Amino acid sequence: MNGTSPANIRNFALVGHASSGKTTLAEAMLLCGKVIHRLGSVAQGTTVSDYHVGEQTRHISIHGTQLSCEWQGRRLNLIDTPGYLDFAGEAINALRVADFALVVIHASHGIGVGTEFMWEQAGQTGIPRLLVVTGLDKEKGDFDALLEDIRAHFGRAVFPLALPLDPGPGFHRVLDVMRSEVVSYATDRSGKYTEEPAAGAEKARVDALHKELIEHIAESDDTLLAKYLDEGGLSEEVLRTGIHPAVQQQAFIPLLCVSGETNVGVARLLDFIAKYGSSPVDRQTIGAVAAATGSPVLVRLEGSEPVAFVFKSLTDPQTGDLSIFRVYSGTVRSGMELHNSERRVAERIGPLYRLNGKLRTPVEALHAGDIGATVKLRDTHTGNTLCDARHAVALPKLEYPTPYTHAALKLNAPGDEEKLAAGLAALHEEDPEFSYHTDPELRQCIISAQGELHLEVLFERLKRRYKVDVSLEPPKIRYRETIRGSADARYRHKKQTGGAGQFAEVWVRVEPAPRDSGLKFTESLVGQDVDRVFVPSVEKGVKTCATEGVHAGHRVTDVKVDFYGGKMHPVDSKDIAFQIAGYFAFREAIAAAKPVLLEPINELEIRVPEEFVGRVVGDLSGRRGHILGMDVAGRLQVIKAHVPAAQLYHYGTALRSLTGGRGLHSEKFAHYEELPADQERKLVEEYQKARAAGTANHNHTH
Repeated sequence: MNGTSPANIRNFALVGHASSGKTTLAEAMLLCGKVIHRLGSVAQGTTVSDYHVGEQTRHISIHGTQLSCEWQGRRLNLIDTPGYLDFAGEAINALRVADFALVVIHASHGIGVGTEFMWEQAGQTGIPRLLVVTGLDKEKGDFDALLEDIRAHFGRAVFPLALPLDPGPGFHRVLDVMRSEVVSYATDRSGKYTEEPAAGAEKARVDALHKELIEHIAESDDTLLAKYLDEGGLSEEVLRTGIHPAVQQQAFIPLLCVSGETNVGVARLLDFIAKYGSSPVDRQTIGAVAAATGSPVLVRLEGSEPVAFVFKSLTDPQTGDLSIFRVYSGTVRSGMELHNSERRVAERIGPLYRLNGKLRTPVEALHAGDIGATVKLRDTHTGNTLCDARHAVALPKLEYPTPYTHAALKLNAPGDEEKLAAGLAALHEEDPEFSYHTDPELRQCIISAQGELHLEVLFERLKRRYKVDVSLEPPKIRYRETIRGSADARYRHKKQTGGAGQFAEVWVRVEPAPRDSGLKFTESLVGQDVDRVFVPSVEKGVKTCATEGVHAGHRVTDVKVDFYGGKMHPVDSKDIAFQIAGYFAFREAIAAAKPVLLEPINELEIRVPEEFVGRVVGDLSGRRGHILGMDVAGRLQVIKAHVPAAQLYHYGTALRSLTGGRGLHSEKFAHYEELPADQERKLVEEYQKARAAGTANHNHTH
């Protein structure tokens, strides 16, 4: 088989909402392609695709898993992606290197938020989409109603190339529209089938659809349209040659029907992919930039210089680390040296493999258009380009949604800081969708992920793989302190020890400033009472106090502070004395100026099916939320609201349970506003108690 010629390669990503049947369908494809000899089960954790510990215990996909088989002389490279949007980055990676997206919809569950998200992502990537309806062997599926719903969502170009004749338990007969045949599948899950010409009502249905199909194909091409109008139809041969370009333009979006669990319809789906699916030849060029000049260049499929894009890095102590890549030009061979255009380092390519989950098949070379893996490269990360050093280019980087779910990591075993840092760095390398940083204001190590499930999985991986004893806690909230009134304070600092003493007197005035204006320090000294050389010292003391907080230990903001007078001593006045006096003068002034706490408010955008709107809005009001407005996006309602950040820890989990997993939200910081008085009292009391305890401890230790 010539699996290495670009025209014979089919790279595609299986995408769709969670639990739509992607992994089970992938398993059936591998069975048809004779990679495996019996179907594994998601529930039992025995599929080729879900081989990681977290996937087997949770019965969901967490990684985009590379799979490969042969069908009708074609090399099929498929990536089974997670449906949970917490792991959307895995699907984004896969769509980036795929030539088409196979969007999977479950007959019983219908279109989910994840279906729409993946549909849009594939559209943005600029690759064609094919649709497949799975789970037709389950009860409660209404195929005709689902087809209407799919067309309402994704347009009239969606066309069923297959219809289920006996959906529900026992489903095994499919009406093949293109061949005008009834295909009956064996009940032993082998995927074997028999064909007979459609007759009676089935024939009439196929004939009507056939006419519609011809119109779709004719409309995709002016020459075909003219031919269709002249001849009143298109020959079978012309029709078949028109399908591929029509799919490329998405003038025609084929929909097929299967049951992955019973292996019904999968062989015909593979036939369609092998014959009409996009190949690397359909995207002859990809835009890049020349590493030396930054100017745009095109990487050509038929180019002789090797160009490969690393779209996933796997760190796995059991099976070894891997860099998974697609070759866009030239040939990558084991042992060759390539240049990493982003890190500007040379990398020697180790053994090359095709992957089927954790199974690795060694290959000598990977040619343009193909996908494979090599042993983890020393200094190459996800999103890096490998190429010839003399013609260095960089392919566009991967872009991920902003992570908006945050938690703080608490180290339970002091001394493990280095282990924790190494573990976090390795996890970020494998999964760039999450980020981490040490927050100097909160004094916490904050990790940010795409959702609670994503956070939980990362946390487990950190503990299990890197043996770090950590726990998760809510990130502290960035409250702010400001004032409602104006006040003056005069503070004298005098310290006399054996030798030279310390002396400074500082007079400051504070007043409220506009919201979000920060802290504005000015001086309006007159006369010679205080040397201007001490102004920076006072400002430093004021800013130190403002950072530490006065009212409840949070940063002071939106305050104008004026240093308008004071006194000094010709010998004892020095920088440190004015810093201390500035600090305490500011502290006293703020305490007298009706201090108040501000809390951060986040803007939420929540997408939910209409039937859940009432529940979601009710829950938001219980979180002190304020609804800004509602909008419609397709079949989904979009709720916009302002909600205090303190009320949003684990909101993703709450939304998922409110909407049966069909709600999706994003959040971003909006502004600060005053905290309700009862909440403020609580925080001030806690702060004062902690301060008193701290002072007591301090006195005790001295």
